[in-house]
Amino acid sequence: MKLSIVPLLVASTLLGIVSLVVSADDIATLRNATAIDTQKEPEAIPKVNNDDVRRSRAYPMQPPLIPHKIDNYQVDLNANKCMSCHSRERIEESQAPMVSVTHYMDRDGNFLAEISPRRYFCNQCHVVQHDAKELVSNQFVDMYQLMNQKQQESGNQPAESSD
Repeated sequence: MKLSIVPLLVASTLLGIVSLVVSADDIATLRNATAIDTQKEPEAIPKVNNDDVRRSRAYPMQPPLIPHKIDNYQVDLNANKCMSCHSRERIEESQAPMVSVTHYMDRDGNFLAEISPRRYFCNQCHVVQHDAKELVSNQFVDMYQLMNQKQQESGNQPAESSD
């Protein structure tokens, strides 16, 4: 009885190994078809969109994107270059949007005279937009598009975006 099970186990093990080897070639990676012992030619670094056009937000509470370059902006314990345009005192002169009032609140909800230390480092949440192709395909759909699709299916008026 034991002898008849051994060939079956060996055959199933070999079949499993062969299927792993075959499917490993089909795995999508960022290296594409570049062999592991070969260095792929790097693609050009994408340019930052520097058009100062505000982008719509894809989901509620999404931090706004930065619509300009921030190369060489100093944001550290000594200085915050962002606030030279986006602070309450500078928005009239710079015509830049003021940071949200929530950035002037501490964790207990108390308003502060200066920006909260919790919100001081802008790049923790806000990022620049690059002119780059997607590395991985993406089927993301904005929530307003989903709501409009559902309402159109039910015959109601479409929702309005509130960016």
